[in-house]
Amino acid sequence: MGKIIAVANQKGGVGKTTTAVNLAAALGDKGKRVLLVDTDPQGNTTSGVGVDRRDCRVSVYEVLIGGAKAKEALVKTEFKNLTLLPSHMDLAAAELELASLESREAILKNALASLRGEYDYLFIDCPPSLGLITTNALTAADTILIPIQCEYYALEGLSQLMNTVRRVKRQYNDLLDIEGVLLTMYDGRLNLTQQVVEEVKKYFPRKVFKTVIPRTVRLSEAPGFGQPVLYYDRSSRGAQAYGELAAEILKNDR
Repeated sequence: MGKIIAVANQKGGVGKTTTAVNLAAALGDKGKRVLLVDTDPQGNTTSGVGVDRRDCRVSVYEVLIGGAKAKEALVKTEFKNLTLLPSHMDLAAAELELASLESREAILKNALASLRGEYDYLFIDCPPSLGLITTNALTAADTILIPIQCEYYALEGLSQLMNTVRRVKRQYNDLLDIEGVLLTMYDGRLNLTQQVVEEVKKYFPRKVFKTVIPRTVRLSEAPGFGQPVLYYDRSSRGAQAYGELAAEILKNDR
């Protein structure tokens, strides 16, 4: 049975999509079967693995709103062991449409249930909000991975996120746990970075990954070429960091 991990933080620009794409690719490279689910209307995860969402006849939107089977929307990427459930710009209106549906919080969970046996890991890239789509992702997930950038106001808004996690746990998914907190845009030369690391470790004792993701040019460039950084430049620091994160997750799951 595959493990479902929601990559979430309602704050934008924290490396959420970067993490979903590159961690999924790194686990695929290590021989794990991985499904990447893009629930962000911006569709950056979809384009980040080289898929043009305009070419996708069925997307996560039809799965959430139209009753389409998740299997109908799957797109095989050109990367090892990596399959995509793509996003669509119509998702921007999905929050309103979901509101009128029955058991609306569990639609994604029910849709992914038939796929769990076919993958080792299923990553859900959440939108930068705490609405119904993120609630669906957290209801479907076994764990939540929280990227936090090593910059000013890193912890801003996290209490809202944790309140949402507690609410979902209480009402829809009592088994939801924190996979880990990932420090992104890390620069060990800066005093600010060290201060943020200390703050985050106080806020999330024993939940912070040992692996940190550095701020690198290659990580920023790779999405423009529709490739995870591992395939764009395997020797880069970003590729190595996500490889280490994948190894850390596999070790924790043993």
